[in-house]
Amino acid sequence: MVAPSRKVPNGKRNDSNKVFKSSKKTFKKTKDDVAARSEAMALQLEEVPDFPRGGGTSLSKKEREKIHEEVDAEFDAGDERVAKRSKGGKPKKRTPSDVDELGSLFDGGLTGKQPRYANKITTKNISAGMKLLGVVTEVNQKDIVVNLPGGLRGLVRASEALDFTDFVTEHDENELLRDIFSVGQLVPCIVLQLDDDKKEAGKRKIWLSLRLSLLHKGFILDSFQPGMVVSANVKSVEDHGYILQFGMPSITGFIKKSHEGTQELKTGQLIQGVVTNIDKERKIVRLSSDPDSVAKCVTKDLSGMSFDLLIPGMMVNARVQSVLENGLLLGFLMYFTGTVDLFHLQNPLCNKSWKDEYNQNKMVNARILFIDPSTRAVGLTLNPHLVGNKAAPLHVSSGDIFDEAKVVRVDKSGLLLELPSKPVSTPAYVSTYDVAEDEVKKLEKKYKEGNRIRVRVLSLKQIEGLAIGTLKESAFEGPAFTHSDVKPGMVTKAKVISVDTFGAIVQFPGGLKAMCPLQHMSEFEVTKPRKKFKVGAELIFRVLGCKSKRITVTCKKTLVKSKLPILSSYADATEGLVTHGWITKIEKHGCFVRFYNGVQGFVARFELGLEPGSDPASVFHVGEVVKCRVTSAVHGTRRINLSFMIKPTSVSEDDSIKLGSFVSGIIDSITPQAVTVHVKSKGLLKGTVSAEHLGDHHDQAKLMISLLRPGFQLDKLLVIDIEGNNLALSSKYSLIKFAEELPSDLSQLQPNSVVHGYICNLIENGCFVRFLGRLTGFAPRSKAIDEPRADLSESFFVGQSVRANIVDVNQEKSRVTLSLKQSSCASVDASFVQEYFLTDEKISDLQSSDITESECSWVEKFSIGSLIKGTVQEKNDLGLVVNFDNINNVLGFIPNHHLGGTSLEDGSAVQAVVLDISRAERLVDLSLKPELINSSTKDVSNSQSKKKRKKGISKELEVHQRVSAVVEIVKEQYLVLSIPEHNYIIGFAAVSDYNTQKLPVKQFSTGQSVAASVEALQNPLTFGRLLLLLDSVSGNSETLSKRAKKKSNCEVGSVVQAEITEIKPFEVRVNFGQSFRGRIHITEVNDVGTSEEPFAKFRVGQSVSARVVAKPSHTDNKKSQLWELSVKPAILRDSGELTEVREQLEFVSGERVCGYVYKVDKEWVWLAISRNVTARLYILDTASEARELEEFEGRFPIGKAVSGYVLTCNKEKKTLRLVQRPLLNGGPKTDNLDSSIPGGDATLFIHEGDILGGRISKILPGVGGLRVQIGPYVFGRVHFTEINDSWVSNPLDGLHEGQFIKCKVLEISNSSKGTLQIELSLRTSLDGMSSDRLSEASSTNVSVSKRFERIEDLSPDMGIEGYVKNTMSKGCFIMLSRTLDAKVLLSNLSDTFVKDPENEFPVGKLVSGRVLNVEPLSKRVEVTLKTGNAGGTPKSESYDLKQFHVGDVISGRIKRVEPYGLFIEIDQTGMVGLCHKSQLSDDRIEDIHARYEAGESVTAKILKLDEEKRRISLGMKSSYFINGDDEEAQPPSEENANDSSMECDPVNDSKPGVLTAVGEFGFQETNSGTSVALAQVESRASILPLEVDLDDIEESDFDNNQNQKLQGANKDEKSKRREKQKDKEEREKKIQAAEGRLLENHAPESADEFEKLVRSSPNSSFVWIKYMAFMLSLADIEKARSIAERALRTINIREEGEKLNIWVAYFNLENEHGSPPEEAVKKVFERARQYCDPKKVYHALLGVYERTEQYKLADKLLDEMIKKFKQSCKVWLRKIQSCLKQDEENIQSVVNRALLCLPRHKHIKFISQTAILEFKCGDADRGRSLFEGVLREYPKRTDLWSVYLDQEIRLGEVDVIRSLFERAISLSLPPKKMKFLFKKFLEYEKATGDEERVEYVKQRAMEYADSTLA
Repeated sequence: MVAPSRKVPNGKRNDSNKVFKSSKKTFKKTKDDVAARSEAMALQLEEVPDFPRGGGTSLSKKEREKIHEEVDAEFDAGDERVAKRSKGGKPKKRTPSDVDELGSLFDGGLTGKQPRYANKITTKNISAGMKLLGVVTEVNQKDIVVNLPGGLRGLVRASEALDFTDFVTEHDENELLRDIFSVGQLVPCIVLQLDDDKKEAGKRKIWLSLRLSLLHKGFILDSFQPGMVVSANVKSVEDHGYILQFGMPSITGFIKKSHEGTQELKTGQLIQGVVTNIDKERKIVRLSSDPDSVAKCVTKDLSGMSFDLLIPGMMVNARVQSVLENGLLLGFLMYFTGTVDLFHLQNPLCNKSWKDEYNQNKMVNARILFIDPSTRAVGLTLNPHLVGNKAAPLHVSSGDIFDEAKVVRVDKSGLLLELPSKPVSTPAYVSTYDVAEDEVKKLEKKYKEGNRIRVRVLSLKQIEGLAIGTLKESAFEGPAFTHSDVKPGMVTKAKVISVDTFGAIVQFPGGLKAMCPLQHMSEFEVTKPRKKFKVGAELIFRVLGCKSKRITVTCKKTLVKSKLPILSSYADATEGLVTHGWITKIEKHGCFVRFYNGVQGFVARFELGLEPGSDPASVFHVGEVVKCRVTSAVHGTRRINLSFMIKPTSVSEDDSIKLGSFVSGIIDSITPQAVTVHVKSKGLLKGTVSAEHLGDHHDQAKLMISLLRPGFQLDKLLVIDIEGNNLALSSKYSLIKFAEELPSDLSQLQPNSVVHGYICNLIENGCFVRFLGRLTGFAPRSKAIDEPRADLSESFFVGQSVRANIVDVNQEKSRVTLSLKQSSCASVDASFVQEYFLTDEKISDLQSSDITESECSWVEKFSIGSLIKGTVQEKNDLGLVVNFDNINNVLGFIPNHHLGGTSLEDGSAVQAVVLDISRAERLVDLSLKPELINSSTKDVSNSQSKKKRKKGISKELEVHQRVSAVVEIVKEQYLVLSIPEHNYIIGFAAVSDYNTQKLPVKQFSTGQSVAASVEALQNPLTFGRLLLLLDSVSGNSETLSKRAKKKSNCEVGSVVQAEITEIKPFEVRVNFGQSFRGRIHITEVNDVGTSEEPFAKFRVGQSVSARVVAKPSHTDNKKSQLWELSVKPAILRDSGELTEVREQLEFVSGERVCGYVYKVDKEWVWLAISRNVTARLYILDTASEARELEEFEGRFPIGKAVSGYVLTCNKEKKTLRLVQRPLLNGGPKTDNLDSSIPGGDATLFIHEGDILGGRISKILPGVGGLRVQIGPYVFGRVHFTEINDSWVSNPLDGLHEGQFIKCKVLEISNSSKGTLQIELSLRTSLDGMSSDRLSEASSTNVSVSKRFERIEDLSPDMGIEGYVKNTMSKGCFIMLSRTLDAKVLLSNLSDTFVKDPENEFPVGKLVSGRVLNVEPLSKRVEVTLKTGNAGGTPKSESYDLKQFHVGDVISGRIKRVEPYGLFIEIDQTGMVGLCHKSQLSDDRIEDIHARYEAGESVTAKILKLDEEKRRISLGMKSSYFINGDDEEAQPPSEENANDSSMECDPVNDSKPGVLTAVGEFGFQETNSGTSVALAQVESRASILPLEVDLDDIEESDFDNNQNQKLQGANKDEKSKRREKQKDKEEREKKIQAAEGRLLENHAPESADEFEKLVRSSPNSSFVWIKYMAFMLSLADIEKARSIAERALRTINIREEGEKLNIWVAYFNLENEHGSPPEEAVKKVFERARQYCDPKKVYHALLGVYERTEQYKLADKLLDEMIKKFKQSCKVWLRKIQSCLKQDEENIQSVVNRALLCLPRHKHIKFISQTAILEFKCGDADRGRSLFEGVLREYPKRTDLWSVYLDQEIRLGEVDVIRSLFERAISLSLPPKKMKFLFKKFLEYEKATGDEERVEYVKQRAMEYADSTLA
């Protein structure tokens, strides 16, 4: 909140404050001669020694010598280099004569009164408050880097870049600075503070600010002069130009937009411009931003120009006063002087004779470089680039080496060189410390002007355009001088400078720093890095990489000493490259190895050189350095494959072993996961067969590995992968059989081909399938299984044999996409079941390996299909167990369904047919079925041998022949089938396939007929079995024989016999022909109409005749191709052959169609009209009764037959829109209506008189009625009078949005916008609207329910009913029907007086009355709601004033008593007159209500008749009746009183307290008749005086004590202010009391009396406001306005407070009676702002809005006030108060905005007052947090503590209060303040009444006193 104080650079000097204190003297031009002016300058310089402008110094000689040594030691080495001494040497004392020519800021070499050295900026003498010119070098997200004079570097925080940030919300905050600042931009800046750099000792961080409010401090409007160059920020972009901000709240700038194509400015951008015009009245400065003008414009010599007005970057005309040793002394702007150092001369490459170029009094153009306000020193520059307002260009960079640099000048402190850079040369400077390794004493002898030397650039000084160089040999020898010199793999020495837990920081000889990570500090794990590396040690490192100027090195000896080539990019990775790397990660499948520059590779497990089964993590560790060989590299995908086996060994000396070849081997070892074998070859090779590769069937493979033993021989193993010396082998029959077709390279894959493979990995999104080698394809989830919801892990297993369909091959990305769907990958042969029997034989051989050969020969005695004899051993529930003669341990089994109907007992002999043989289980399946036995017997009786019989059968059956088979036995993996057509021969078929092994198997039952194809005849390879392939496995088989193909031709139009296979809700699936599938759609069953259940007569398996009506749609999946069939009788009778049945799409609007419901949602019913045509029916078109619409979904079950009429037809989508009511007038209207209704909805079926179903979409507010939906996009309106049949008080009762209703169309019309307007009615008495339940309408109700639609139906004195439509102050309008409205005047609303028409006659109220007047031509109807006779006559007749005359005496009754008079109703007329208060009696009446009551009979005299306004003025004074002859006597106040009565005048409608509307500056009459003016006098103080700080929120919010506590000024000034304020208030009270006494003694009762009063007190706002209130009591608003205007003209201009009171009263008047109020108040407000203090006027209007509870207007006004008075604490506090009153939640954001906008010295006051507000009407916790925050920063402010304690005491939480007191009295404060706190604590405890606590506080006070005295 408070700017940090500046630290003194040199803490050793006690008089530093005195020396650096700013001089307050001003310099003015005198008429004296030059000598006198020089003398004055000398006197000034004596006070300002550090930045000399001529004069003496306050330092001693020794101090000057010491400071010069320090400054010389660091001269021009830049802020990046610290002066170095030679090793072991001591600082050499220098005499004053040894001071370098460049000097310093400290003028120690002054002789007489002339300075000897030019000023320069260093890190030692830079101080806060100094103004400098800088150049932007970096723009980051949160800060800006600025290069300053002398090579210094400063930082600008984002918050210090601009004065305003309210536009930031429109931009991306991250890009804000980059948008408005650019690199190379010259900017003026000011030093905020200096911090010591924590990273590097001796360096200081310089924090700068670019805020113009700091740079332009002291500027006023008169400071701007035409032709002056100033800096400004773009505040906003307008249409014709830009609004600028100078950092001064009251002054703005403007710059026109240039149309010459120049770049547009952005909000916030810092620009420079030349002042062209100054509008002093509006405080607007106009600028021109022409770059040439800005660069050439010179500041004019102005008399009396202040030092504070000098800004860095300002160009001035200067005169050379003297030549200094290291620069020039110039005079400028009449009486200012400044110095120029050598590096800022006109020629940067000047030689030793530079002094000759600058003669005394020479005129030059110079630009201000820096200003120090504390010493009033100024630095200038003559650099041509800077004078031209551009940064000096630099054509060299750090680290550049120049061999031919030319020596331009030799100084005592260094060399000036010319670097041969391009396009122009660059000046460079080499200090004496950088000339050589050892100190060079005399540079002049070693280096001569014109010499060519070798130099290296160390750093750059951006602002001077100067390079700093070095000539030291070590700078050229170092391998890395800049980051660009660092190369990966570079070996270099480095010095350890720090060690931490994450590693070590080391420094190269050239100064660069690098990090050595912890894992690279040693070959092994380092637990204590500080013991391993010692700070200061020099070690050898190798660079690992350099990224973003961050260098990483390693100290691993293997890497440092490695002679192998390094791998630093993926492009360097070539096959066979051997290099060193280090392991970063170890996985089960391999290791990741890292190289230089982030390059990474992978070593597969088989390339690790490990024994099979070894764990890589047990052999290697992370961080280990390894030697590896690149086996392959793909540069595009940044992949490198590596191997730890450096010498690639050939797989075998035998070249025959390769991928896809067959080998055999001996089992070496067996694990549950794999079998290891010794491969038979010339080399010593090992192979591995994983458990899954022992068979295609998973269960058999698991059984196989449990039976294998070491030493067993495995023959015919397929080499599927070669991993070094290890072979991956497979024993899968599917891979072995198709080995020649297996691909090993992408080029061998052909799309749409099916290849065998195996699953190598499963992930959630798909399957990876591997072929030979590493060739792998991927099957996405969508292509892996036919069922999309199935889980892949439950459908496949790793190692599963699969058939894969190649979908896509991407050669570039080396990606193969596969499909594993059974529909596209089904087997085409019987290899799957053949492999099962083959593996089963192997398992049987392994199981019987220990059994003798004779025992194994039993199988030969059985053959499939042969007859065998046996004896029944046992009978059980499943069947018969049979023994065989001479064959032991072999059983036969006959299932029950194979007994053939015979009944056998135990021991019976049987002869049965062999169906299946299980060698492993030693079980034979038998059958006694006669047809099977007969087929076998027939063959035996013919004496044919077994072989001949087989041969005969083979002739009959052909491979791929389609057969129909019968299931005989169902096994787990296969079926035993018989083929009846071929002599019941036995066959075998698998129930699953390769890809469906884990999927659920289709259930088969014995005796079921199945279709299959013959795939393998009996032969030894099939073990004598006939192998079949089921159609259910292969899908719709395409392997038909030629003969079958000829029989299965099908054409459209042909009649076929189809077998029903499946019945679905909307179609029947059938098979027909040999292999065709089809469907019968639900609409293809019956001819005409629909039946409820068309498929009721169909059954599965039933054969029907059908005609083919359409070909199947073309799909890739042949299985899903279905022919379209029809069983409609009409189509079947048609004997003509159809080529193609066309789909009917030519529907006509109104055509009746039928369909079946197939989907129902909340809004629509979807129907199937035909195979490809669908229709939809909207909910509201299905019925008109609400009950039916509510049961919508239940009325349309799926499959129900529904008919309707076509409304619209969409031919593209083949959909219809139906309605269930017949259309009228056909379809010609469709085009017209479709164009007017959105969404393609047509309303041609809606006509006047239609009964429709609808749904209430919205209940309109007031009497708007209902909005009813009657179609998808069609809505109608129900008028308020059409909701109910009878007149009821609230017709909307029982209705809600979304409710279904029955409605009738009354009228359809076109609106002006071209849309249809449909008027509806819900009245049940209308034709067609009555229902069974609503037949109660009787004839008696008809008249009540009648609606008058035409004005002709009405006649005077007719009784009517209606609803109030609108109520105003003069009457109301009522609705008689949907077409007729009537007017009711205020006088006809009721027989009694209507006080508030809007409350008594609200909108929607049901009223009844009679017609007064009907005007058919104008269609106006006037109605009265009165019940008496008065309402029976027209208004024009009832108020006939001609029957009365002025002077008539009338009698009447008092109708109403008001403070200002009586309303008297004249007998027998009904007319009302007003007797004003002043006409009641000759004497003064104090209280009208005490003397008169309503209903009292009185006699009065007519004083005045106003026929235009129909007003009667009456008088009741006794003198009127005594002087009865004097009829012309008029009362003195008649002129004011006669305008006060009329029946329809607003005064009758106003509230009794109408004067309260005038606000706190108006006065209201009390019931006693006396004025409450005195009570209202104090209310004028509601306009808060600006002098008060804390009580501008609400009255009595803060007491005077708290206000005094938070005042920041000193006590004397505050007490004087308070005394003045007190005197003023007392004087004001006396005046008010006098006015009050005057009014109390004789309150004015007429306008004349008020006129006398205002003439006697013309400047009293009190009297004027009383006068206005009197006129308002007479309801004369215009007169009150005119009085306000008179008051504003009359009151003296100096009486600003009195005028402001009038303005506020004027606000209140317009706020209550303006038309409209908001506009009227706004006009008065605009005028008031011009005459009064705008801020006070804003506050006054805000008070008016808040008192009248117009919060929206108040918020709007507050927002405007915040923008206009953003630096006003009061305004922000009013905003906070408003937010708290309205319970808004964005309080914190308002507080943050306020703190950004308010000046810093107001922050404490704002925060404390906000906290008090939070305590009083907000959240106390937020108030506490605010107090705590400000007390953290200002803990010694007892006023804050006191206020905080007062608020807590007010809340009353004892524990919180006492803890806060404890904190307060624990502070270390002066005794006076502590006494205050203790006293307050004691008073609180006394108030609570706790004696113990009182004693405790006294004890604490005593303890404090003792400690203080001690």
